[in-house]
Amino acid sequence: MKKFKVGVQLYSVRDEMEKDMYGTLKAIKEMGYDYVEFAGYFDKTAEEIKEMLDTLSLEAVSVHQNYGWFLQEGQKAVDYIKTLGVQYSAIPWMGPENHKGAPAFEQSVEDIKKVAKLLKDNGITMLYHNHDFEFEKVDGKFKLDWLYETIPADLLQTEIDTCWVHYAGYDPAQYLLKYAGRAPVVHLKDFVCEKLGAGPVYALIGSDGKEEKKASKEETGFKFAPCGDGIQNFTEILEAAEKAGAEYVIVEQDQTYELPSLEAVKKSREYLKTLGQ
Repeated sequence: MKKFKVGVQLYSVRDEMEKDMYGTLKAIKEMGYDYVEFAGYFDKTAEEIKEMLDTLSLEAVSVHQNYGWFLQEGQKAVDYIKTLGVQYSAIPWMGPENHKGAPAFEQSVEDIKKVAKLLKDNGITMLYHNHDFEFEKVDGKFKLDWLYETIPADLLQTEIDTCWVHYAGYDPAQYLLKYAGRAPVVHLKDFVCEKLGAGPVYALIGSDGKEEKKASKEETGFKFAPCGDGIQNFTEILEAAEKAGAEYVIVEQDQTYELPSLEAVKKSREYLKTLGQ
């Protein structure tokens, strides 16, 4: 198996990032992560963050950034993430009201294309990071597939979140292979669950701004876990990621429980080392 470039989604340690960004990034580097993916900048300038990264020999490969920021700020927003040195900008979330089957889908597609072209002109590739609800079907196809079929690959690549594919009831390794050649970055996320596909276990905000009902942990037994502590078959996932042409694998743990967040991502890194990563 190839050796991937291993990173961590900094949303996993957002509590520590807010308190001490440099100290958190230093700890991440010391764990053996050479790459990071940002989700928020904690009132730091791009130049301040880049100086931290350079000092620590860390590379920001990507950011999670809602495309609305680019629509509003244009080149100014692009220049911010360009300063960080990223190759990719991932849409972290797009609600059901913007997907196929909803009236706003066509406008969403046009907005994404507009932003993706701006990013492409600046040497940055747009990605889409899925959850589980995109595996609902409209006219016989997953909402996620509609998105990728509607927007060409030169403008939108995948960032498959393997946890949410599995939780939706599908094989993440097989789904990765579906987008071979279009999957440069893959999210590695583990979890435990007694009932797959029971619906979102996080807040979904409707177009009216109200939180929709989510599946409870009591109903599903769902909990996030460090890589290797849950039900994911990462050997299969990594083999599929290699066949799909992925270059980066990004650890993410949305929430921790008994372990502090830094300890959880450290545990994930140690596990991946046992797989040769």
